[in-house]
Order: sequence, then structure tokens, then C-alpha cells
Amino acid sequence: MPRRRTLQDLADAAGLSLAATSYALRGVRGSPGTILRVRQLADELGYTVDPIARALASGRTGSVGVSGSLRDLWQQDLSVMLTQALRRHGRYAMIADADADPAQERTIVEQFVAQRVDGAVVSPVDPSASYWRLLDPAVAVVAIGDALTSRPGTGSVLFDNRYGVHTALAHLASLGHRRVGLLAPALTSTPGRPAEVLAVEVAGRLGLDLVAVAAPAATAEAVAVAAGLLSDPGRPTAVFCLSDSLAFAAYRAARDVGVRIPDELSVIGYDDHQLAGLVSPGLTTMAWDEDAIVDAAVGQLVGLLQDETPGAPTFRPELVVRGSTASPR
Repeated sequence: MPRRRTLQDLADAAGLSLAATSYALRGVRGSPGTILRVRQLADELGYTVDPIARALASGRTGSVGVSGSLRDLWQQDLSVMLTQALRRHGRYAMIADADADPAQERTIVEQFVAQRVDGAVVSPVDPSASYWRLLDPAVAVVAIGDALTSRPGTGSVLFDNRYGVHTALAHLASLGHRRVGLLAPALTSTPGRPAEVLAVEVAGRLGLDLVAVAAPAATAEAVAVAAGLLSDPGRPTAVFCLSDSLAFAAYRAARDVGVRIPDELSVIGYDDHQLAGLVSPGLTTMAWDEDAIVDAAVGQLVGLLQDETPGAPTFRPELVVRGSTASPR
């Protein structure tokens, strides 16, 4: 059986120190030419990182937990982008699905602890839960969307939902809608989500009659909820969905009950998932800069691993108007 190639073998072949070789291999330091040469030599020698040896030498596993509710299409895409960004920093993601369930999220946190992750990037189901403190203070944690109020020292990438919710509802009000349905994720075991609370507050200021309905995270399961809302004789003339996944459910429900979009029902989403421009009519929605969000989250994580004090950048969504919204009859 051939001998396993070591980092020292690669360093000797590259004519570099062990540290310089390790940095170049991970792409975190060195000129582009050096990084390319070291990686090519690694391929030629058949060198692969020994995770056990690296963990023993550094006290770190190189793994980062990524958690979100993956039946939501936008969070699926975000998890993929986080995985790619972490890989560029020499980190390897372990993706876990919290499924919009705080009990499942707690289990995931316990698994991250058992697997000794170096860090975690999470889109929390319950940001106020005490179980986040199970992660050792030495573990770098960054929360996307909501701050983890029970765990000091956690990095945060926050969303300006006040602006987003106001912009979406103001768009419907400007078109002349007065009775608006709100499809919100069904999170019965957690406190009211900020966007849901804001929607009620903003609707009142805009003079809108808001009909709030909780819907499951899964698009297919949300169709029945949306169909019930649209079958009511006093149904709203517009529906504001707090995720594009729920907006797609509203599209299917409208078709099932024979309501035409946008002639008889306007639909606005929240996320600008890549499918939003492909459905017919195109979905009016609030768009995030996902690349910037991912860069900010991973940048904070890397900074925390280097004992830097985390910031808390806030991102503001932009309204993208497509064909799903129009004035009511």
C-alpha cells in the first residue's frame, strides 16, 4: 500500500515552509501564482488533508455547521452559497435542516457541540432560545436574519425588515388595495417573528385591512392554507407572502380556485428567489443581495475565529416589480 503523502512532502516539493504551504493550500495567504502551484502539486502528489491530524495539531476540526429551514427555497440557495464561500476559506460545511421547528433546531445545536465544529452560521428558528448557549464561547457563531439574544459574542447579519415590509405593503396600497392577506411562516412554538409583527403595525398605519394566516414552510403544504384564504367570499384583493416559497403556494392556490393573477389577485413575495422571474406572471418581490450577505456572514465567522470583535451589518431589501401586482378591479 503506498505511503500517504504528508504536508511536509508537499512543502518539500513546493520549496516552501510548512506554514506557507498550508496557507497556500487553503487559499488564505500567498500570491495567486503560489496558491495555484501548491494546489497543482497537491493534485500531482495525491495529497489530501488528514482531518484528524489537522484537528490534533491545531485544536480545530475545520468544520462549520450551517443550519436553516431548508424547505424554504431561498434558505436552500443561501446554504449552498455559504458552503461554497466556506470552502474558499478552507472550511467545510455540515448542513442541517431545522425544518422551522425549535425542537429540531435544539437537536442540531447539540449535534454541532458533539461534532466539535469550529463555528456555525445559522438562520435561527428561535433566536431567543437558551439552547444557543450550549455552543462553547470558543465556537464562532454568526446568525443571519436575527441576533441570538441569549448568546453574547455571537456575530449577526441583520435584515431591515421594517423597510422591506413597509415597502411591500406600501406598493400594494399605492395600487389601490385595501384588504390584504398575509401569508406568514407557521412558527407556533416561537415568539412572533419580527416581520409578522411589523406587517400588522405597518398595515394599520397605511389603512390596510390585513388578514394574517399562518402557513407551513413547505410550499406544497401551504397551498391548502392559501386556497382557504382565497376561497372566502370576502377574500383579499392582494396577498403579501413573507417568503417566495409561500408566494409560489399562493400561485398554485389561485389556479386551483380559479382566481387570476394579477387581474383578480395581486401577489407579492419576499426574497427574490431565482424562480421569481421564471413563473408566469413574474413575481413582484423584495430582493436581497445574497452575495453580500454571504460575504458578510463568512467574513464575520473568519474574524471571530481570529478573536476579532464581530460587527452587525444590516441589509435592506429592494422592491422588484414584475407582473404579479396590479390595481384591483
